Amino acid sequence: MFVKICGLSTAETVAAAVDAGADAVGFVLTRSPRQVTPDTARRLAAAVPPHVLTVAVVAGVDVATVRELVRDTGLRALQLHGDYSRADFAAVADLGLTLVRAASYQAPDLRIGAYGEDLLLVDAPEPGSGGAWDYALLRERGLGEGWILAGGLSVDTVADAIAQSGAGGVDVSSGVESARGVKSEDLIREFVAAVRKAG
Repeated sequence: MFVKICGLSTAETVAAAVDAGADAVGFVLTRSPRQVTPDTARRLAAAVPPHVLTVAVVAGVDVATVRELVRDTGLRALQLHGDYSRADFAAVADLGLTLVRAASYQAPDLRIGAYGEDLLLVDAPEPGSGGAWDYALLRERGLGEGWILAGGLSVDTVADAIAQSGAGGVDVSSGVESARGVKSEDLIREFVAAVRKAG
């Protein structure tokens, strides 16, 4: 079961995610309570071992800005979150990064690789909102194997969400926070443990 902890902004929470056994850590580079600068993302990612994927998360900006943001970060993956097109994915393919498509479960062509992405992250009807929703709807979409579930997940809900949805991985941000935009090391560890127990 693939686990991504997203919206990290401190060395301590990155270390907590890595030590807990997360498969990926995400750094938000565009407008958000969790936003970090490319310099901060580069510094934090430098301490992450090679077996953990470091992900640049962007939303609401054009591809030229995306390219500028990720150019010097040293991050190994790029997550285009929200309303990005096939052409947008094609326009960043030459960066040589693992590409993650993050989209609402209501988005068209919701299958891995439809936009040239390597990983598909399926989010709530309002992507990035952190709200819980009917995860069982995803079983009806026929998404195949290995896609990642996001939206409203927490230590208390993640096991049931995995069982309902059939996801091959999970992504969490607000569900491991002690306050908006403030990650909890304890909740990160508890979340990863809950996923491992469920999966």
